[in-house]
Amino acid sequence: MTNTDYADWIGRRSDHSDSITSQKLAQLRVTLGQACGPSRVPGGMQWCIAPDLAGAEDLGRDGHPRPGLVLPKLPLPRRMWAGGELHVHSAFEEGDAVTRVTTIRDVTFKQGRSGPLGFVTVDHCYEVAGELRLSERQDIVYREDPKPGARSSLQPAEEWSVVARWQIVPDATLLFRFSALTFNGHRIHYDHPYATGVEGYDGLVVHGPLQATWMQNLAAECFGHLPSRFAYRGLTPLVAGIPIRVEAREAPGGLGLRVRRETDGVVTMQAEAGR
Repeated sequence: MTNTDYADWIGRRSDHSDSITSQKLAQLRVTLGQACGPSRVPGGMQWCIAPDLAGAEDLGRDGHPRPGLVLPKLPLPRRMWAGGELHVHSAFEEGDAVTRVTTIRDVTFKQGRSGPLGFVTVDHCYEVAGELRLSERQDIVYREDPKPGARSSLQPAEEWSVVARWQIVPDATLLFRFSALTFNGHRIHYDHPYATGVEGYDGLVVHGPLQATWMQNLAAECFGHLPSRFAYRGLTPLVAGIPIRVEAREAPGGLGLRVRRETDGVVTMQAEAGR
């Protein structure tokens, strides 16, 4: 398959509106706990705004809107948020009425170490009264179902000279709350038999956007404000119940960040943040 097979999807646009209410803001803060940072509206709010809505009859096997509704239907059954990039033009405020403009930018395919991969690149622009507040690129990856007994060999991360660190144990309640806040129905975050038996994970999977939210807010803790640029990439799945460290180190123009498992030192997500 090539991106030309999905030409009718590329450039497809949709607009949705939502408000940053005091209730929504309080729910995000209590869900994140210490990992809020100093901003009046913490990082991660963008993923609570105007989520895609679909009735039960329009859901796929994974709990997302079925392929072909919001995102194209690729010949690969597993979908996951692989990474992305955020540019903060000006901060959100409580009470903002936000319009999110979504555009499918591209569809590509490549051969990975574990098999064929499909990528859908999605752009979001978040506007308040016609002013662009935040622009975002999301990278969605599609994969084959796991092969029986398949396991990756992972290496512990290099040691860092850490300038800031949070220690967190993401549990099932945290995953449930974040799923509810973002209206994310992906079953790998709450349905243990599905996560382990169908998609082949070792347990309930911690959301990629939740890990990115931790790192975005740790950068804000260091800068005193949300980073103007934040680019992140998932490396390996993180399972609930495993203690992790969210770490920052100095880097040219800003910070390097990562989420690292305490049990074996493996990095599950990494990021760069610019002031």
